[in-house]
Amino acid sequence: MAKAETGVFRHSADWRQLMTVVIYYALVASMYFLPACRNVFFLAAACAYSFLTAVVNHNNLHQGMFRSRRANDLFRLLLSFAALYPVSANIPSHNLVHHHFGDDGQPDWASASLVRFKVNLFNLIHFPNVAGPVTFAGVGRYNALLGKRELRRQSRIESAFAFGLTGLLLAHDFWTGLFYVVVPQLWGARWFLRINIIQHDGCDTTSEHDHSRNFVGRIFNWFMMNNGFHTIHHDRAGLHWTALREAHERDVKPHMAPHLDEPSMIGYLMRTYVLAIRRHAPALPPREPSSSALGEESSA
Repeated sequence: MAKAETGVFRHSADWRQLMTVVIYYALVASMYFLPACRNVFFLAAACAYSFLTAVVNHNNLHQGMFRSRRANDLFRLLLSFAALYPVSANIPSHNLVHHHFGDDGQPDWASASLVRFKVNLFNLIHFPNVAGPVTFAGVGRYNALLGKRELRRQSRIESAFAFGLTGLLLAHDFWTGLFYVVVPQLWGARWFLRINIIQHDGCDTTSEHDHSRNFVGRIFNWFMMNNGFHTIHHDRAGLHWTALREAHERDVKPHMAPHLDEPSMIGYLMRTYVLAIRRHAPALPPREPSSSALGEESSA
């Protein structure tokens, strides 16, 4: 686990998050300004780092990585351009709604149940087309009825920066901007929406321990800042990403259904959405609670 610091970052390990965003911007700028970089290899890398920047966005909205609040707000502008939407929308949509699933009486705007194709690959492909509009409609209602003025103001600034800068790039060179700026922006944002169905479809969101799927590969989680450990993140959203693996092994793994620990996301995607035509059943087999869990319940 990273130790809290007294410098620019709250945790020294967050240099990795900053470098992820720097690499994304470097790739997009290279393709936009240098014709020699306009190729499939740079584009694939930019799309991959757009997704990883969305992971940073997720972490930063849970726990700002800079000690300065102003620095965190400015960083949100860069994240908003990378995702092509005001990232402050994640606070109501993800932090306040998704993390409660439906247990507060309100529907999860990113529930896996939003798509119902029998062919499971269609669910994965189509999910952002449904979850995106539902989410932004919900965010609009939240901002109108409950949103704080400061959050609405920050969201407007993020929108102006994201769409304004993107518009300027398109106005200067439309086709280059479309293919080498907008495509990576949309790729990262849409795939991060898909993470909701990947991590929760087929899980029991009413369960204390079996509500999420985890991807536990070490190389994968190095790049993903441990976002593969999703159960513990839902249970303790304020926990810094550097502590997630240890907490997962200690507090989640002994109690959860073993098959919800996946060694590889690529392997899972191939097995679930390509090799298996039909959608898997959402129900988990009933399991007896562990003795430690019973002890926790009796002491509660």
